[in-house]
Amino acid sequence: MPREARKISRSGVYHLMLRGINQQTIFEEDEDKLKFLETLKKYKKITGFELYGYCLMDNHVHLLIKEGEEAIANVIKRVSSSYVYWYNMKYQRVGHLFQERFKSENVEDDRYFFTALRYIHQNPLKAGLAKDIFTSMWTSMNEYMRKGELVDIDRAFNQISSDRKAALKWFIHYMQESNKDQCLEYKVRFRLSDNQVRIYLHEMGISNNSLLQRMDRENRDAVLLQIKKLEGVTIRQISRITGISKSVIDRIGT
Repeated sequence: MPREARKISRSGVYHLMLRGINQQTIFEEDEDKLKFLETLKKYKKITGFELYGYCLMDNHVHLLIKEGEEAIANVIKRVSSSYVYWYNMKYQRVGHLFQERFKSENVEDDRYFFTALRYIHQNPLKAGLAKDIFTSMWTSMNEYMRKGELVDIDRAFNQISSDRKAALKWFIHYMQESNKDQCLEYKVRFRLSDNQVRIYLHEMGISNNSLLQRMDRENRDAVLLQIKKLEGVTIRQISRITGISKSVIDRIGT
């Protein structure tokens, strides 16, 4: 059955979300998030889209974006392909990283524009990863509080007031308001700590890395596959704990 065509936004503004395939982690460390933002900046200049908000989580991304010279689907394809090429080179992996079809919703009026932007800025807070909207490093709230470099902050402020100080005051208040917004709702996967993974290995009879590394390939891979199936564990984390290369772990079970 063919997929339903994506609805075209009359305003050209979309709230969209890119997800890691099978809930896979797409940002292992801060360098990865910086690279993704650099990639956005590169294609923003090339294609002329406007960016009003973003939030980078470990396994998904939210963007509030206005279509420029290229269709939004083409822009996201270019951004994601460029980032995945870099990511695969860095982590010595092959294959897809993002789910093929990103989720999106049209933003047709000013009221929903602010609703979607608040949802994006509160994403880390609602996931329990930040104590407030100001402490997360990886949302566009930081640019609204200072000077927008990647984000086009004027659209939001100009809709509120011509007085920038008054606009910022209202904006900060609105972004912090409690709400039940469910814009492209997504359940964030929790992460297991290194110590929790080591305990799980110990329960499987693997008391140290040397024991695992001396196993024959079949038994070793069986243990690693069980660890890979745990919710909240990343390949990079398994490699760090066991001393076995990411490329070896990545191939197991595929």
